[in-house]
Amino acid sequence: MSDDTVAPDDMPGSSPDSTPDSALDAVVEAATRSDLGMVLLTLGLIYIGATLLTFSDGLNSVVGLLRTLTFLGLVYALSALALNLHWGYTGLFNIGVAGFMAVGVYTMGIFVRSPDPAFGPPGLGLPLPIGIIAGMAMASLFGLVAALPALRLKADYFAIVTLGISEIIRLTLQSSAFDTALRETLAVGTGGGRGMGMPDNPVRALFLVDGQAGTPTPLGEFVFGLLGESGLGIANNILIGWGYIVVLGIFLVGFYVLLERLGRSPFGRILKAIREDELVADSLGKNVDLIKIKVFMIGCALMGLAGILWFGSQGNVSPTPQFEPILTFYIFVAVIVGGSGSNTGSVLGGIVFAAVLFEGPRRVGAVLRDTIDAPTPPTFADAVLSFDPTSMLAFATDNIAPLQFVLLGLVLIFIMHRRPQGLLGDRIETAAAIDLSGRAGDHGGERDE
Repeated sequence: MSDDTVAPDDMPGSSPDSTPDSALDAVVEAATRSDLGMVLLTLGLIYIGATLLTFSDGLNSVVGLLRTLTFLGLVYALSALALNLHWGYTGLFNIGVAGFMAVGVYTMGIFVRSPDPAFGPPGLGLPLPIGIIAGMAMASLFGLVAALPALRLKADYFAIVTLGISEIIRLTLQSSAFDTALRETLAVGTGGGRGMGMPDNPVRALFLVDGQAGTPTPLGEFVFGLLGESGLGIANNILIGWGYIVVLGIFLVGFYVLLERLGRSPFGRILKAIREDELVADSLGKNVDLIKIKVFMIGCALMGLAGILWFGSQGNVSPTPQFEPILTFYIFVAVIVGGSGSNTGSVLGGIVFAAVLFEGPRRVGAVLRDTIDAPTPPTFADAVLSFDPTSMLAFATDNIAPLQFVLLGLVLIFIMHRRPQGLLGDRIETAAAIDLSGRAGDHGGERDE
């Protein structure tokens, strides 16, 4: 035989690097090289986990859960992006996010609702696009009103003021006296503590005539015939919900592109300078107060739009419990998990928080509750002292809501200790508008005097 005979280990395809495990590692490594890859990989893992969790319940359960997780991930990502403009870019510790979201969605409702009081709190009866613009403008105006006194304060004091303003907004919208005053003076209302009905989701009109159950539109006939109850078997309402998911995805891309361009602009670099050292930015001749007012108004407008897209699609809004301070806390957790100052991190943090920390424990607890055949101890002490893992698990699944806060606390402690910059934080930022990393000698400039 010739000395050039190829050994089996050298044959193409026989290398250890071509095993399935190494191929999977290569895919993961390729996905984690970019921020977009990280987001898509995380979303894929969440989808796989959700599918395995509800696979035995049928197709509708799987698709419905995926729709719920995607919706929550998108709306939390939208809200986190708006907050990241305040906190991540400028260092403004705004913990009144829920209040500005409430202003946006309530203003939209007042502008769009029918003027007839027989259908609930009267409105102005204007088209939905005008209502959305008005909601953003009103949230921005409230941001201006809040910024004028609050921006004279620093750090914790600024946070306390924004929280107070948010609570004033919520309690005012909840007040029946305020609702009565609006009806008597402006012929519009908020509904007080009962809340306000929102207009029909316009996405429904793409699938159903007049947006109501019944006759489908040509697009509805195609989608329902292919994937709906007469086709693949998915409920029509779930498919309509996925249509709204597409709309949210478009808005998320718009948010992301807008904030990325703003962050890379000269205005964005001033924001980061203010975040790092406000005194230095002021000493360089920048009108720090005016810039902070501008960015606060922009961020509040985006929060108002996020509130419209989130709660405006829910059919009814009420000040309590939808706009309580806990909502702001959740959005802050999303930003912290993803990485403050990173737009992609805000998107990733919103998805991870919504699917893994917020909705995930509830779904896992529901599945475990159906599979565990054991009595539930009445108290935590009884569960621990029983020394029975099954009883402890039964107690945990029946008390998943309070235990979620324990989980959130543990996650925050871990992140603050091990990775305080978040999953995608701590990025190298360009200080100039153009890339100056190349050396002059690379372009013949080495002979310049």
